Amino acid sequence: MSAVANLTTEAFVDEVIESPVPVVVDFYANWCGPCRLLAPILERIADAYRGRVRIVKVDVDQEPELAAHFGVSSIPTLAFFQNGRMVDRHAGLLDPRVLLQKLDRMAGATAAAM
Repeated sequence: MSAVANLTTEAFVDEVIESPVPVVVDFYANWCGPCRLLAPILERIADAYRGRVRIVKVDVDQEPELAAHFGVSSIPTLAFFQNGRMVDRHAGLLDPRVLLQKLDRMAGATAAAM
């Protein structure tokens, strides 16, 4: 089973906005080359951060309204949510080291709040 769940608009509030842990949303499309490069990186990271940060995917072709709501105009776009709010975002491929630094800050902030 994949560590990265695919979300629909209907599940977004429960899985992202009301999540007790920080969430990274990968807005992607199956035809997108850079998105396909990012996918295995996100899978490995999702396993490593399980229980501290959640990573989910939203297919912009299947959920265009959700992508539009968050102003996604290019893919991949990573949106970082904490306490129900988007706190950061990045369009395009993100260096895995930078992504890990962001996740460590998010996970650390969550641990400090507990």
